[in-house]
Amino acid sequence: MTAKCPLCESQNATLHLQLKDYFLSKEDFEIYQCQSCGLLYTWPRPADDIIGKYYKSDDYLSHNEKKKGLIPFIYNCVKRVNVANKFRMATTGTQGRRMLDFGCGVGDFLHFAQQKGYEVTGADLSPDARRFASEKLGKPVISPDEVFALPDNSFDIITMWHVLEHISDLKKQAELLDRLLADGGRLVIALPNYQSYDAQYYKDKWAAYDVPRHLNHFNQKTLESVFADTQLHIVGVRPLKWDAYYISMMSEGYIGGGNAFVKGVLTGLKSNRAARKNGQYSSMVYIFER
Repeated sequence: MTAKCPLCESQNATLHLQLKDYFLSKEDFEIYQCQSCGLLYTWPRPADDIIGKYYKSDDYLSHNEKKKGLIPFIYNCVKRVNVANKFRMATTGTQGRRMLDFGCGVGDFLHFAQQKGYEVTGADLSPDARRFASEKLGKPVISPDEVFALPDNSFDIITMWHVLEHISDLKKQAELLDRLLADGGRLVIALPNYQSYDAQYYKDKWAAYDVPRHLNHFNQKTLESVFADTQLHIVGVRPLKWDAYYISMMSEGYIGGGNAFVKGVLTGLKSNRAARKNGQYSSMVYIFER
C-alpha cells in the first residue's frame, strides 16, 4: 500500500524502483511513480520528527567542508568553481539585488553574492549549517519555518540549489515562493535528473536518488505541475555539467570494486556526451520568472 502522491494526492501509483539508503542507514526504500501527475516519490517517507537522523553523518558534504579524502576534496574544489557559474545563472538579466537562498548550506553561494553587492538572506534546516553560514556572512541565517513569516514580495531572486527534492509539502512550498518573490523576480531551482544517462546506467545505485533524504524526484513536466497554481513560469533550463562526475563517483562507491574516481569520471563524460544530444544532463537548473 503506497501513500497518496505528495503532489496531486492520487493513490494510483506503480513501483518505479526498489533501492537502499546506500549512503547512511542501509535501510530499504522504494520509489513510486504517480500515474496521475507523473511525479516519482520515495516510500516510506520518514516523519518530520525522525528525518533528521538520516542527515547525521560527517560524510554529508553539502554541510561539511572539513571531510578528508579524494572525493570530498574534488567536491569542494568543484563547488568553488560552480559558485560563480550558479551566480551568473541566477543574476544575469535581473535588476533587483535582494536575494534569498533557501537551503543555503554553509553559505558559499550567498557569500559570493554578498561580495558582489547583493543583499542576502539565507535559510537552512540544519543548525550546524546555519552556524557556519552565519559566521561566513556576518549575519544570522534563519530556519525554514522563519521564512514563512517574511512579508510578501521580499526578494528579487530566490535560489534553491538541490533543495526542492527534500521538501515534503510541495504545494505549500510553491505558494511560499510565489508570495515571497517580487513581480519580475526570478526563482532558480536545481534538481537531479533521473532521465540522465548516469541515472539510467547506475539504476538503484544512482547516488542522486539519495533516499530517504530525497523525498521527490522530478522531471520538467512534474516540476511545472508543482507551480501550476502560481504566477511562476519556466523561462529557461540550464545544465550543471560537473554534477555528472561527482554523482557518478558516489555511485561507483556504492557499487564497490575500487577505482571509483576513474570509473566515475568516465561515466560522467559519457553522461555529458549523451546529454549534448538529448538535453538530459545529470542535474538541471530551471529558471522561473514571475
